[in-house]
Amino acid sequence: MAGTAAVVALPSPAAPPADGTPAAAEVPATRPAARPPRKDPRPHPLHLGTYTSVAGGGTGIGLATYDPVSGRITGSGTITGVPDPSYLALHPDGRTLYAVDEREDGAVTAVRVADRRNLGSRSTGGAGPCHLSVHPGGRWLLSANYGSGSVAVHPIDASGTLGERTDLVTHTAPAPGPGQQGPHAHQFITSPDGGHVLAVDLGTDTVYSYRLDQTKGTLTEAARARTRPGAGPRHLTFHPGGRYAYLANEVDDTVAVCAYDPATGLLTIGDPQPTGSDSGTNYPAQILVTANGSYAFLANRGHNSIARYAVEADGARLRLLGTVPVAGDFPRQIAFSPDGRLLFAANQRSGTVSVFHVDAKSGELRLTGEPFASPVAVCALPL
Repeated sequence: MAGTAAVVALPSPAAPPADGTPAAAEVPATRPAARPPRKDPRPHPLHLGTYTSVAGGGTGIGLATYDPVSGRITGSGTITGVPDPSYLALHPDGRTLYAVDEREDGAVTAVRVADRRNLGSRSTGGAGPCHLSVHPGGRWLLSANYGSGSVAVHPIDASGTLGERTDLVTHTAPAPGPGQQGPHAHQFITSPDGGHVLAVDLGTDTVYSYRLDQTKGTLTEAARARTRPGAGPRHLTFHPGGRYAYLANEVDDTVAVCAYDPATGLLTIGDPQPTGSDSGTNYPAQILVTANGSYAFLANRGHNSIARYAVEADGARLRLLGTVPVAGDFPRQIAFSPDGRLLFAANQRSGTVSVFHVDAKSGELRLTGEPFASPVAVCALPL
């Protein structure tokens, strides 16, 4: 499939209310092009997630810097005292880093960026938290417990410190998909309009949409979207226009275009599309979209590549352009640098981080040099 174009489109999402009053969560179909940020030649911080409880793993959150022009990574130490920090997220104000503690007794930890001080941990109320994100308002931390199939909310105070959990929702329905023993929440994010938070559950083949009470920190289910049985949805990312999203399905090795209705929070999941893996053993991991909305990139674990897609029809269609070797083994997570000029791939089994130059006009990826060695690299967060 790597050399074959594949195209799937979706119908437009729901229209605004008939009375002409825009819904509070409505998002315009397109946004003005952002002015490219100026190049800053100084080294930028890079934080690296790992597993501390496995053979050959790290001892905490890895610290490094990267050259924003060449992409070269230089190691600079470790933040210890954070067990199994397999996924990382930054507060919108840039002052606090958050990590999951992916253990049976799951937790989330806050670290102050300026002096690397551990601000404490809080229980997620579930097992094996594997993803977390900060609500755009900066007051709530959202986390997904893979092992127990639940999602949690924690308050964030003015210092970035976490408070006790304000809600925990376990996905008890629908029934687990083929081959699954229970729910497995894999991601918990906020929609671009801010009106809903969405939980992707691999075990139930479902994306749940919730409304977050921003005063109490509680969740109310608003909608559910089911994939085809056995798809195993893992990660969702939105087009900058806010009306479409792209879903990476880990189990059946596909991606799907989704239409998003900001009024209801409902996703309409489109037909499965190829990942460029040539039908070999492959587990798609994370999918990203460029800031200009023109290209999408998918991490392929097994095929060990990054699939490239052209985004067409204002986000309603993906067209597979081909794949690029990731220069590592089992790319678990990918991330753009803040200016979008670099793409980082954390390769779990090879213990490396690969860096690519991103051509915003053509969607081409070019490896910057030799991958950086990092023990059991499962997350790279460039700042």
